[in-house]
Amino acid sequence: MIRRCYVILCMLMFFLTINSQTVNQLIRVGNKQYSQKDYVHAEISYRKVLNKDNNNILACYNLARTLQAQNKDSEAKILYEKVIKLKEASSARVSSYYNLGTLLQKEKNYGGAIETYKNVLRIDPNHNKARYNLELCKKQQQQKKKHSAGGRNKSNNNQKKNQKRNGDNKNGESNQAKNRNSMSRDNAQQLLNAAMQQEKETQERLSKAMKQPSDRKLDKNW
Repeated sequence: MIRRCYVILCMLMFFLTINSQTVNQLIRVGNKQYSQKDYVHAEISYRKVLNKDNNNILACYNLARTLQAQNKDSEAKILYEKVIKLKEASSARVSSYYNLGTLLQKEKNYGGAIETYKNVLRIDPNHNKARYNLELCKKQQQQKKKHSAGGRNKSNNNQKKNQKRNGDNKNGESNQAKNRNSMSRDNAQQLLNAAMQQEKETQERLSKAMKQPSDRKLDKNW
């Protein structure tokens, strides 16, 4: 019975050793493929490792880098965040924070990138790349705010100009209408005055004609 248990234990250890060697071999193969920039096959090798050991830190981190190299940023961010949460991660956590920061910076998510670089410096205060990118992100964030504020001010100024232009057009149309009405009233008044003057002259002529004696003699009544 004891001998049988011993044999089973040896077989179990053997299979574990074979499995561990296979994982390590796949990681080495993936690393070689990555160094040769054969990212497609490197991705396959690292995924094979994760199929055997889903929480393998090296496979998670290296796969994230491989995905980032292929511009598969969304998947890479998920894996970097996974490495950061793994308790066993130490140096891999720093690198994952830094690479995650570069992805956020690429997306112009400067606030998220700033916080991520700060996390790098909390763990490793001498991380010069993180310090440089942190300051760069702060400047980019300020420029983005100024640009947004400038765009809003320009939009408001254009809106005010349009409102003023519309107001001027309305005032111009109103003044033209007033001028037309004034001209119509003036013309009517002139016509009325002319008619009255003509009527007055006619009455004066009739009055003069009635006052003059008649040259024709009337026949007597017999």
